[in-house]
Amino acid sequence: MRVPIWISQRHLHLSQEDANTLFGSNYELTPIKDLSQPGQYAAEETVTLKWPKGEIERVRILGPYRKFTQVEILASDVFKLGTPAPLRESGDIQGSGSIEIIGPKASIIIPQGLIVAQRHIHMTVADAENFGVKNGDIVKVSVNGERAVVFENVVIRVSDKFALDMHIDVDEGNAAGLAQGAWGEVIIR
Repeated sequence: MRVPIWISQRHLHLSQEDANTLFGSNYELTPIKDLSQPGQYAAEETVTLKWPKGEIERVRILGPYRKFTQVEILASDVFKLGTPAPLRESGDIQGSGSIEIIGPKASIIIPQGLIVAQRHIHMTVADAENFGVKNGDIVKVSVNGERAVVFENVVIRVSDKFALDMHIDVDEGNAAGLAQGAWGEVIIR
């Protein structure tokens, strides 16, 4: 079974409260591009991430707002910033890394919420039935090409709010020589 691959750059998801602090009260994000998942978009707004060893400017915010702020960086960013960021599934922020977020109006330090996102496949309930998997299963995904690779430890995430695609980050995409629009073959363990 094949799955389209979406390659993500570092980004963050903000709570409305944190957006108000960074950008001003009752702030509304400005969508500039729809993403692969229904209702998700890249916003025009960016922030700077800062920690003891360095900073990264122009980090894109993704909308819509979430219940809590979560920052997803690349494994290579961990070295640049000098702060730990555990490999986690999105939403699993308990005990994760801390980071300073600098906006145009103010800055905040989130005590947790800094992660390197675990590679995963979004799919509907019908997709899961077709693939013979369930939410939380772990699979492999094989990608052919000049730099053929098998991604292991790919988490299945099932919801009828999702569209079928696999999410990896830019570090992983570059290592495999992939671009947006690539496809992978799911290998059930």
